[in-house]
Amino acid sequence: MPNRRGTDNRPALFIPCLVDAFAPEVGEAVAAVLRRTGVEPVYPAGQTCCGQPAFNAGYRKEARTAARRFIEVFEPYRRIVCPSGSCVAMVRHHYRHLFEDDPNWRMRAEAVARQTFEFTEYLVDVLGEPPLDAAFSGRVTYHDSCHLLNALGIAAQPRRLIARVAGVRFVEMCDSDHCCGFGGSFSVKYPDISAALLEDKVKNILASGAETVVGCDMGCLINIEGMLHRKGLPVKVMHIAQLLASRATK
Repeated sequence: MPNRRGTDNRPALFIPCLVDAFAPEVGEAVAAVLRRTGVEPVYPAGQTCCGQPAFNAGYRKEARTAARRFIEVFEPYRRIVCPSGSCVAMVRHHYRHLFEDDPNWRMRAEAVARQTFEFTEYLVDVLGEPPLDAAFSGRVTYHDSCHLLNALGIAAQPRRLIARVAGVRFVEMCDSDHCCGFGGSFSVKYPDISAALLEDKVKNILASGAETVVGCDMGCLINIEGMLHRKGLPVKVMHIAQLLASRATK
């Protein structure tokens, strides 16, 4: 019988596929920031994809398989912390729909959903904005990723954390809440629309005068960084965990 009550007080790191495959340094930064707060995280090695790509593509059976695995791995932990708004939204809002016809699994899914927090949400709303001793010199702007903002309602938390980084000059970009065009498989199915959205996003980043654009979801950041690189533009891209883990000026 698995432990379904969440009795392990250590925060469990839920590392999204894009971070694991393309930006493991972001996962390391999340762990470093948590340790600075006096919290020692644990990484459940048996974790896999949360099932979001399959769910978005309409493959409910495959998404349920991934969701069951996720639940089994993470339900022993009282707090699950993830540096991705879209993955947290999947667990928090869509898992229960995958098990509408299975009361037992739906109950377990809903319990895990209540235990799952996005990284900045955890720092601000659960830990109460503990001292991070972060420092970064430069002009920074912020991109609101769609699931983080619209599905989870998280907007103030990242900005409050950025404002507390010593040396940062924060500036809002125009239409910071507009989609960057990634949207997972959306960018593949509708490349012309995706590219147009990304063009607008990059224009707004440049207009802000920021030297660095910060976000909370690697999908968005990889997408934005791709166009910045192709255009030869000198704007840096950082996940907020990397900014908060930084101590040295650039």
